[in-house]
Amino acid sequence: MTTQTKTKKRDVLPFKRKKRPEALTEREQEILQLIWSGLKNKEIALSLKISVKTVEAHRANMMKKVRVSNAAQLLNAAIQEGLIQVR
Repeated sequence: MTTQTKTKKRDVLPFKRKKRPEALTEREQEILQLIWSGLKNKEIALSLKISVKTVEAHRANMMKKVRVSNAAQLLNAAIQEGLIQVR
C-alpha cells in the first residue's frame, strides 16, 4: 500500500447514523393514552380499527424513541415527560 492510499482511507468519514425523532406522532400519543388506560394491544386495535400488528409497531417505535425496553418503562417515562394525562 502506498502512503497516498493510507491517507485517503483516513480521510473518509465514518457513516453517521441519523437519530430518530424524539417527538411522538399523534397516533402514538393516542395509543400511549390507551395503554395507560389499561387496554391490551387487541383492544386498542379494535378501538382504533387498525391491526394488532400496527399497534405493536407503534408501541415498538415509541419504545425506541423514548429509549426503553418494556411497557412499564414506557409509561414511567411518559409520565415524567408529561406525555400522558394522569387523572
